[in-house]
Amino acid sequence: MSAKIATIDFHVTSECSQECPYCWGPQDYENPVDTGTALRIISKVKEVGAGRIVFTGGDPLKRPDIATLIERARQIGLEVALSTTGDELTLALLRQVAPFIDLISLPIDGASEEVSSRTKKEGHFAAVMQALEWLREYPEIDVKLCTPVTRHNLADIPNIVRLAEEYTRVTEACVFYNIFQTFPRAMSDVDWDELLVSDEEFAALERQLADAPEIQVNFLTHTTLARLYVMVFPDGSLIIPRGPEYLSYGRFLDVADLDAVLERSQFDSARHLRHSRSWRRRR
Repeated sequence: MSAKIATIDFHVTSECSQECPYCWGPQDYENPVDTGTALRIISKVKEVGAGRIVFTGGDPLKRPDIATLIERARQIGLEVALSTTGDELTLALLRQVAPFIDLISLPIDGASEEVSSRTKKEGHFAAVMQALEWLREYPEIDVKLCTPVTRHNLADIPNIVRLAEEYTRVTEACVFYNIFQTFPRAMSDVDWDELLVSDEEFAALERQLADAPEIQVNFLTHTTLARLYVMVFPDGSLIIPRGPEYLSYGRFLDVADLDAVLERSQFDSARHLRHSRSWRRRR
């Protein structure tokens, strides 16, 4: 395994049913790589020494070949995480891919439909609740809930924590909760003044929730998020964000020395590895 990287996020599509105002995912990639190229990218993730792949987007469930990609990743020995909006998940697909997934990540922007719909489309909260109910039948899949904290949901975060804690009581799965300080990085124009919470507000929230007793809660600040991720975008390009910038290093399949690229990009390997250790595969 690489000494510098544990996880690579493969953004297999930019298509998504949501229009989150804070989204930092790829936008408007009309020609994502085909299945054959995607499979070679997955193999390359293994070859460069990463132990884990995150299928994300957009919403990766928008790709008709996503089950094939997930299965291949597991077959070659990668830990497999699926980061989906939740509203595209079906019980039939879950049954198909469950044997090959270690973790599923679901966004939750509020503890009610009213708060959620401030940044997600109406019905999203109900869809995530349905996904969580289905996942109770698959306790071998760990569950990560994620919330980008904005001015729209700051006051509701304690309610989301309570909802997450309640879920831990009715499932045998390992459940944890990541709380993000919404980061001012996007591929489209965003009025960040309407969204961003200050460092002081986010720190106060962390102190308020320090004693959450029943669930692992991870807080990710602007400092943590600035140089944390290595991404492969839908067109197959290697993207290593730095602050608000999306730095491209060409086709991932053409990269001969990833560690050298990481060094040049000022990627925060130490912080990345600590973050990756916040979840470990159980099976």
